[in-house]
Amino acid sequence: MNRKTILIFGLGALQKSIIERCKIKGLKTIGIDLNSEAECRDFVDIFEVVEASDFEKTYAIAKRYNVTGLITAATDKPLVMMARVADELGLPFISIQTAEWSTDKLLMKQKFQQHQIPCANGFVIGSTRDLNDSILYPVIMKPRDNSGSRGVMFCNNYTELTEAIEEVFKCTKKANVLVEEYLDGREFSVEAVHYQNNSHILQITQKTTTEFPYNVELAHIQPAEITNEEMQQIQRIIERVAIALKFENCTSHTELKIASGKIKIIETSPRLGGDFISSKLVPLSTGINMEDILIDICTGSVLDSTRFYPLYQKSSGIIYFELPEGFITAISGIEQLNDIEGIVSWSFALSIGDKVPKITSSLNRYGHAIFQTDNKEHLMKCFKQVENILQNTISIQL
Repeated sequence: MNRKTILIFGLGALQKSIIERCKIKGLKTIGIDLNSEAECRDFVDIFEVVEASDFEKTYAIAKRYNVTGLITAATDKPLVMMARVADELGLPFISIQTAEWSTDKLLMKQKFQQHQIPCANGFVIGSTRDLNDSILYPVIMKPRDNSGSRGVMFCNNYTELTEAIEEVFKCTKKANVLVEEYLDGREFSVEAVHYQNNSHILQITQKTTTEFPYNVELAHIQPAEITNEEMQQIQRIIERVAIALKFENCTSHTELKIASGKIKIIETSPRLGGDFISSKLVPLSTGINMEDILIDICTGSVLDSTRFYPLYQKSSGIIYFELPEGFITAISGIEQLNDIEGIVSWSFALSIGDKVPKITSSLNRYGHAIFQTDNKEHLMKCFKQVENILQNTISIQL
């Protein structure tokens, strides 16, 4: 029997887990990336360098290797290309239209509004000339076509908005950027699967972010602390989002805020969540492997509904390291992280002599620790232990 072949879009660090799951399932892995030095290039069976916009070469590779499925993890960027290839080959995937709506935050917002899905009000600007006195502050300014908190800026007033606009435009290929009302409240993400016209919520993640003006995620906790009523509201909203954007044969990662019992969507994407949410935290807290589910959907396997039910209920979380800005002069004893009860893994990318950067997006975070515990109280103690160990083992010249 011939092995099924899967085409993996992007071979960065966050793709490693899904490559491993594909191999465990016995799939032949073809990986493409525009970077000839992509971090996970040696983990796939065949690696090809392909520009992100090169449909002809991407399609030719898919045909040459007779791929039976397309997949990516934790990134929106290749979704339109993937949808085009899937459409040509008749492979299970979201439609081209869904991919276009999902990778342009303006089009997405318009779909939300057409379907009466509660979301932040917003408009686009091409330059400071488009600003006027009617704007109600504070606002969030962000690119229409990026993710990972890149280019997302909080602005309290006109001056801050005009100062931030240049930085936001550095993170987009569009001629304009999105300005939205700032949503107050607790921030969450919803991890779901959309299959055979049903939306299954697998887990809800509670988030902690940096202080403004940036809005970078520093911790994720599962399960989130929400009421039964809030859970029911979220289920209805996710079902409406799936209808509005025509989510089918996909997972989704939807960000929202809850304030005074009212829920508003920030944005969504028909993909796995980044920051190890789908690859690590969901399996650790529920026993459900979202990556395996997506692989099976993408390769045409038939899924039983029991795949969406939790096997157990635990707490899981990730904390990203946040150190004072400066230069590292000494590191001694950071391995004590291994002794924390509940530790699953940790990583620290800086060395003696390195500069500790200000965290302005997910791209310049430099360390994290992942945990599985029996309850949230224990998880919070683990996070505190991480902070204490970092403070006591890393010396920084400010």
